[in-house]
Amino acid sequence: MKFEWRGGPATVVFESSLDPVELQHQGGDLWSAEVELPERFRVTYHFVDADGDEHADPSNPSAAGPNRSIFSTPDLEPQPHWPVVGPDDLFDLPSLRIRWNGTLGRKTVRVHQAGEPVVLLLDGDDWMYVHPAVAAFESATGDKMPTLVFLPTPRDRDAEYSDPGLWQAIQDELLPLLADNGVTVDPSRLVVAGQSLGGLSAFNAALDFPDLVSRVACQSGSFWWARELPGHGISLDGPAGGDTAERLRDLDLAGLRVAFDVGEHEPKMRRHCEAVEELTAKAGAAVRVNRSPAGHDRVGWRHALVRDVAWLLNDL
Repeated sequence: MKFEWRGGPATVVFESSLDPVELQHQGGDLWSAEVELPERFRVTYHFVDADGDEHADPSNPSAAGPNRSIFSTPDLEPQPHWPVVGPDDLFDLPSLRIRWNGTLGRKTVRVHQAGEPVVLLLDGDDWMYVHPAVAAFESATGDKMPTLVFLPTPRDRDAEYSDPGLWQAIQDELLPLLADNGVTVDPSRLVVAGQSLGGLSAFNAALDFPDLVSRVACQSGSFWWARELPGHGISLDGPAGGDTAERLRDLDLAGLRVAFDVGEHEPKMRRHCEAVEELTAKAGAAVRVNRSPAGHDRVGWRHALVRDVAWLLNDL
């Protein structure tokens, strides 16, 4: 694939799986690079100029926010339900805004009110400002559109998403606050969706708070995480499944419903996810497993998000 940029020196940077590639001067103001991409690959990328500024690809109409672009190899079908949006497109924000001042500090939670049930989206800022989740769910569900609750991305994702205190606060503080604003959450019908560290948090919430969370969409969950590893648990080379795998060996998870997804192009993540997938199924949960043609990249997770939420709700 040829990537072209007009201006000065620049580098093309990929969200995951590939190293940055420096563009070569082709004469005039044209710079370009031929990059060999794997088969079945969808990726977010951007250009970085000599000043360090980040830019979407001006020749690519498919963007993810103001300074990212999306590329898919020709062997992939378009992602259903997700509209093609440009870098200058702005999305309508969910109309209900709730101020949550509690044990986790001050947060602003947005809610797109529709029907039951409720889908709680971790890292909700990405699904509001970068990828148009409301439009995608409306396209996928039609008149069965669920209510979407967008939980803001925490400042310290590592700390908040590895702490069960998040879910204690959601149970004790956020759910009553939602109810006060006309959004009643039935825990038996609640779907929680998270990616990466958010996927780890969503899944562990089902272990710590089974009466609150019993339906989980987990994309590329960070199951490498372990408290005793160096670097506060950040090590992809540790035991497969990290602390989560150890917890699963003695649990009965009948009643839990989990949709797992991980990228075809993130091999170091796959062994951790596979360990948790297998142990979860052995513990009695209803499990669905898929692989997205992407790396550790929200452009792969977004199709999995809509598909997996639909599966989690198909018995209601």
